[in-house]
Order: sequence, then structure tokens, then C-alpha cells
Amino acid sequence: MKNSKKVFVLIEVVMGVMVILVAAAMLREKNGEERGKVSVIIHNSEDSQWVSFKYGLRMAAQDHQTEVFVVSTDGILSEEEEKEAIDREIQNGADAVIVQPVPGADMKKMLKNVPQKVSVILVESQATEGEGTLDLPTVKPDNFAIGKALGEELVKDYNGNLKGKTLGIISENRAFEAVEDREEGFRSVADAMGARTVWDLSDLERGEGAEHAIERQEKVDFVIALDNYSVISAGKAAAKNNLHGALVYGIGNSTEAIYYLDTGRARSLVVPDEFNVGYQSFTEAAESLGSIFKKPENRTVSFTVLWRDNLFSRENQEFLFTMSQ
Repeated sequence: MKNSKKVFVLIEVVMGVMVILVAAAMLREKNGEERGKVSVIIHNSEDSQWVSFKYGLRMAAQDHQTEVFVVSTDGILSEEEEKEAIDREIQNGADAVIVQPVPGADMKKMLKNVPQKVSVILVESQATEGEGTLDLPTVKPDNFAIGKALGEELVKDYNGNLKGKTLGIISENRAFEAVEDREEGFRSVADAMGARTVWDLSDLERGEGAEHAIERQEKVDFVIALDNYSVISAGKAAAKNNLHGALVYGIGNSTEAIYYLDTGRARSLVVPDEFNVGYQSFTEAAESLGSIFKKPENRTVSFTVLWRDNLFSRENQEFLFTMSQ
């Protein structure tokens, strides 16, 4: 009987503590108190491709009354540089870190010394571990679906027949999982419809070197640009009439990429919703700080297909707005 009473009292105490914790969390949220700081580490952070993403971060930070800090980076970080940035932000008081993984990096080793209380959310791609992926919450577009959609738009533009058509494929850096998945998705459609890839150019230099590299390639019917920088580089080359008549189809998410679509230098664009990558990743981070029960989850965001004739339609206005903030 005594043991039963002890168990009953213990249960009552545990339940009481839980009620107090939940009430405190609710009161804290109601009072709008500062709930912490989230640091964001992305490659080449000042690049135009991140405008929508950073706007999403700011809007989520405002909604959750949580501080956001985007680390200034120049170019693609090395594994050592990214580890140092993560460690430095935690030492400077970050309660959560949003990270774009370095291609091929050992994220498990990189995050080994991160305190358990600090949430880590990945963006744009998952972290690999051997032949598989590391189980970390990730917010990203479905890049295979994006590449497939690009292929489908090309096929649609040519009435389902690409037999005998030639392709040149360009990307800034194929080492990124996003680029690999996009190319795989695109090829799953284009190859099946008879298109032939003549050249596949990656590791583009920044500046005029990228344009010149594209211009030196063999003549093809279509240039397929798999990321924002590649769209811009191909658009600049097309504006100078240096693509030998090739039409550009690409994946981009900046006002500069949209400019080349609007001026006819790009034929069609598939645009990932980077605003929601920023908003959802920050939301996952902030909510994990404000609750002992909430753990960050994986999120997949959508994308939009743009053509010149639907570019400024009503349904695309809000989407375009996020790129100019």
C-alpha cells in the first residue's frame, strides 16, 4: 500500500512539473519575450540568389520575435571554414544554427562538439554520411522535381519531340547535391525524348570567365542552366549574341535571372521558392527554442514555372516581390 502511495505521489509531482513548464512556455510566448538568436551560414551570402531566402528569414524572425544573424561569406566555404563559422556563432550566443552544408563534408564530425541544446537545421541539401544521408532536419526544394519540370517545359515547347536536338548543360558547381538532383531530374525527361547532350560544363568562374567558357563551347540547340548563376552567365552571353543561336532554359531565383527571361534571353525559368526555404527553416529553429516538446522537422518547399508571357500575371506578383526585398 505504501509503495502504491509513493508511486501516486511521484506521478502527481511529475505532472505538476509538466503543467508548470507548459504554463511558463505559454506565458513566455504570450508576453512576446525574446526567445533567442538564430545564426545562418550559407555560401556566398551576398549573392543575389539569396535575396528571397533572407527576406523569408527576416519575416520569420519578426513573427517569432527572435533575432536572426546571417554570417557574411565570400564564395564557397571549405569544410574547415564552415566548422569554424558554426563554432564561432555558438560561442557568440547562437541558440540555433541554419547551415548550407559544404559538398561532401563530414557533417557528423563537424557537429560533434555542438551542444545538444543548440538546434542545427540544414538548408538546400542534406548532409551525407557514407553512402547514405545524415539524419538532420533539412529544408529544401525538391530538386529532382525542379529538374524534371524544366525538362517537361522544354519538351512541351517542342511538342513532345526532342529527337536530334542537342544540349549544353551548365552549373556553377556540380558538387552540390541540389545541382546533381536537378540534372538527374532534367535528364530523366530530356534523354527519354531523344535529346543529346554535347557538353556539360561546371565549376564556372565568377565574372566574365563564365561567359567566355560558355561561348567557347560547341554549338547546340539549347543551353540548360541548372542554377541561378548559370542562368545569369548564359543570359549575358545570349545578350551579346554569343550562344550561336542556342535557347536558354534554366533554374534561377533572382531579379537578374528574371530580367533575362523578361528580355527574351532566357526562354523559360523554373524558380524554387527560396522565400519559404528561409521562412520554414527559421520557423523550425525558433519553435524548437520556445518548446521542450518541439523538434525541428524536414520541410520541402514548392517551385514555380515562369514564361515571358506569364511573368507578370497576378498569381506571380507575390512570388516576384520576394526577390526584390
